[in-house]
Amino acid sequence: MRFQLLGPLALADGPDTVVLQPSKPANLLAALLLNANSTVSAGYLQRAVWGEEQPATAKAALQTCVLRLRRLFAKHGVTGTAIEAVPGGYRIVAGPPTLDLLAYRDQVRRATAMDRDPEAELYTLRDALSLWQGALLANVRSAVLHRDEVPRLAEERLRVVERVCDLLLGLGRCGEALVDLWTATRVYPGHERFHEQLIEALYRSGRQSQALAEYRRVKDFLREELGVDPSPSLRRLELSILRGEELGPVGQAALAAPAPGRAAPVVSASAEAVGSGSASGEVVGSGSASGAVVSRVVRGETVPQPDAETPGSEPAPAPGPDPVPAPDPATIPTLVTAPVPTSARAPVTVPPGAATGAPSAAGACAPSVDAGVGPVPGVPHFTGRAAEAEAMAARLTAPPPTGPADHRALAVVVSGAPGIGKSALAQHVARQVGDAFPAGRLLVRMTRADGEPRTADEVAAALADALGATGEGRALLILDDVVDADQVRPLLTPGGPPGTGPGLAVVVTSRMGLGGLIATHGGWVQRLTAFTQAESYGLLLAALGAERVEAEPEAAHRLTAVCGHFPAALRILTARLLTRPGLLLADAVDWLGDDPLARLTLTDSPGHSVTGLFDRALDRLDPRLSQAFTHLAQGPPELLADGGPEHEGPVPEAVREQLADAGLLEDGPPGPYRIHGLLRAHVRRTARIRDRRTEKV
Repeated sequence: MRFQLLGPLALADGPDTVVLQPSKPANLLAALLLNANSTVSAGYLQRAVWGEEQPATAKAALQTCVLRLRRLFAKHGVTGTAIEAVPGGYRIVAGPPTLDLLAYRDQVRRATAMDRDPEAELYTLRDALSLWQGALLANVRSAVLHRDEVPRLAEERLRVVERVCDLLLGLGRCGEALVDLWTATRVYPGHERFHEQLIEALYRSGRQSQALAEYRRVKDFLREELGVDPSPSLRRLELSILRGEELGPVGQAALAAPAPGRAAPVVSASAEAVGSGSASGEVVGSGSASGAVVSRVVRGETVPQPDAETPGSEPAPAPGPDPVPAPDPATIPTLVTAPVPTSARAPVTVPPGAATGAPSAAGACAPSVDAGVGPVPGVPHFTGRAAEAEAMAARLTAPPPTGPADHRALAVVVSGAPGIGKSALAQHVARQVGDAFPAGRLLVRMTRADGEPRTADEVAAALADALGATGEGRALLILDDVVDADQVRPLLTPGGPPGTGPGLAVVVTSRMGLGGLIATHGGWVQRLTAFTQAESYGLLLAALGAERVEAEPEAAHRLTAVCGHFPAALRILTARLLTRPGLLLADAVDWLGDDPLARLTLTDSPGHSVTGLFDRALDRLDPRLSQAFTHLAQGPPELLADGGPEHEGPVPEAVREQLADAGLLEDGPPGPYRIHGLLRAHVRRTARIRDRRTEKV
């Protein structure tokens, strides 16, 4: 059993979680857990539970709340954690395995000791950030805790996010840093360090104009909202960008900066933080570089602390990062590692090969395109799909179809379930046939990072610029992740984007079958299914290396079976195994088999997960289809048959066909429909979580 504080207050046991209902005992439990293993005064607990104006019976009622919590612990089998009555108050005993806040701080302390290994420090910090599950204490109705404790915890997280971005910049991984920084700067508009990191990442990526636009945006905000100018470091950075200067070796300052957990002065994280200090006027001392602390305010009481520099004194327990007023996390979204791209606000097109405005020596990060159009990237460890790849290559390199001048035939539609490998196959084949397309090959993202489809007009404008920068001859477009036929029809007609002359080859990838598009524009369809056993094993060989896989072939086959031979699951699994080279495959089978859905995710990039992939696919469905699919996935396999169980009747074939067309059902008439095992398990688990009852204490 594990307590969760970094989000709604909850009790978790493996995949099962019980979120506590707002109540006085929940307030008490939160106050104790926030100060686990320390004595919390009865006076502070009473204020945390009832506020500054307490009832006359508060002391006796506090004891009643403690009894109710002890009964709750017994009911849920909580062991190793107990509420102890001690002179002057109460104390709860917990450790990193039983409290996510302590696990988070333990991870941050471990990262602090890795300052000579930036990659290891980065991995450890991202692992720590993955423990945050949403708005802090959203179900705890205690004004005192939200005033005194929540801002301090929010600041702890901000410092770690800032350090993660410093490390990414220092390692030259500016594209990854941008993912976090787009969100951070929008959620915390007054946090100048986040803006400085974002501007630096843009400039080092070769996006000089965007870097300057971002500087102007933050300068306007600071002047209009706070009446101040940007910091000297931000102004120096702007001057360097205007001059086209190199920023020096990447990340030297960042890698030398104090890691989270080391004492350092902290500035308020945002404009909203101004004036949000404690109502009591208490001041918390800032730790010094030496670690010496004279006194600090703990739970409303001033506790003397021995000076670590004084000979003969016992060293004080290392305090966490100093409490600093910060925005109320209940009123702002939790920072996540998903980007908030500029394309969601104002499309910016940078043609491939066009000048970026920044010197190539400006940094170590490769330029990137932010308009959804760019060169076709390579696919690491691509395996399998040999027959499909050969057929697609032959189709794409065939002479352009003859016919009326006003008709452009569609070459290939690659369709299939979410995560089945459509984009990977299209990109792999496009790079194989590069010689046949001297005018270039472009990947066109048809959906934004937030899942919203791009409009045909927006894509056409971006393509016009991009194709205008390519050479003469035939070009190849991959229209990736198309939502429906209407999204691409305007791009495949004579009124399509300028520069798409005769002979243009087009590959469309989509979860939908797009039969209507084939009917109106012709073309050839490649429908993908799960890997064969041999293809799954080949992917493990390519990604993990023959030496590791062939040493445990039976375990390797069992791993592919647990993943259901599903390409996205296998990709995530191999990425996780590569980060743990010492883990035996046989041990990985047991570890993965305990909870495959929870473990088929990348902790440093939560967006890369099987559950997230399925959730995004189901979110696109019409609500009625989504409800029907949930019913099918939760029911017996007979529901997928034509007759269906006698007591339930069949699900109409039209509905099943629509779900199959969306890639959520496999096969179909004349054979039976099927739901992939991982997808069925995900729907059942989601329904269980959605329907789980809240616990009243």
